[in-house]
Amino acid sequence: MTLDGQIAEIVEALDSGFPPVHTMSGAEARAVIRSRFVAPSNPEEVGDVRDASVHGPAGDVTVRIYRPARMSGPVPTVVYAHGGGFVFCDLDSHDGLCRSFANLIPAVVVSVDYRLAPEHRWPAAAEDVLAVAQWAARNADALGGDAGRIVVGGDSAGGNVAAAAALMARDHGAPPLAAQLLIYPMIAADFGTESYRLFGEGFYNPRPTLQWYWDQYVPSPADREHPYASPLHAELSGVPPTVLLTAGHDPLRDEGIAFGHALEAAGVPTTRRHYDGCIHGFITMPMLDVAHQARAQVCDDLSTILVAGARV
Repeated sequence: MTLDGQIAEIVEALDSGFPPVHTMSGAEARAVIRSRFVAPSNPEEVGDVRDASVHGPAGDVTVRIYRPARMSGPVPTVVYAHGGGFVFCDLDSHDGLCRSFANLIPAVVVSVDYRLAPEHRWPAAAEDVLAVAQWAARNADALGGDAGRIVVGGDSAGGNVAAAAALMARDHGAPPLAAQLLIYPMIAADFGTESYRLFGEGFYNPRPTLQWYWDQYVPSPADREHPYASPLHAELSGVPPTVLLTAGHDPLRDEGIAFGHALEAAGVPTTRRHYDGCIHGFITMPMLDVAHQARAQVCDDLSTILVAGARV
């Protein structure tokens, strides 16, 4: 396995420059990460962007709604959970990715500012995303969306949150989901995999940091067996068709691949995309050509699922 050329040029700087969040409190880590954020001077144009509030299980949840630059008639709605180790990142950190998804699918994208750990532990984040998905289904007409094509998605920790929300939607019978989009998800707290051994140091997301993320969100080892905490442990029949992306130089590679196999074994239509030369987090790095390739690919995969579902 070899790293993508552009990633190879920057991985050492990325790895050495990432703050040691595992030595901090959640609030300290959040402040440090936020201080490093630089908004792009020329964000991708979309049809419309606005913030709104959705009533959630513990109060209002702020969302950011993106409409694609071109749309005719109702389009799918993607309820999106940002990454950030359950602890940090927000609507701004994933603004560029959500703009891209809105135009590429095309879809209304509803980015969710879900409750963060350690102040709010599992399953708080997933409950917030589920509440927003239910709201999106009820308000599809006003959003310009199609109530029959509601998708949940997320990257990294957000992939865990989205997968858990999809399980909750199945278990509660609402809303009916058309698909889920999971990008290198944190899907189980297993730190002994081969990919953790190979890539748990020197590849931008070190093992101590990833373990710390789990300690903030699901501190109890017993709780980590629950499917809403670790969806890899779930009985997966009945979850929606899935687009699953994994990265080859990612400590989370093996759990993501295992989740793909588990979905297929449960009879869930699953499109798996593996980017062997990539590291965790690459899809949110717009300086990388492969990030744009992956965005286009998973959006095309998702569109194919949604079109096929609409014909059934």
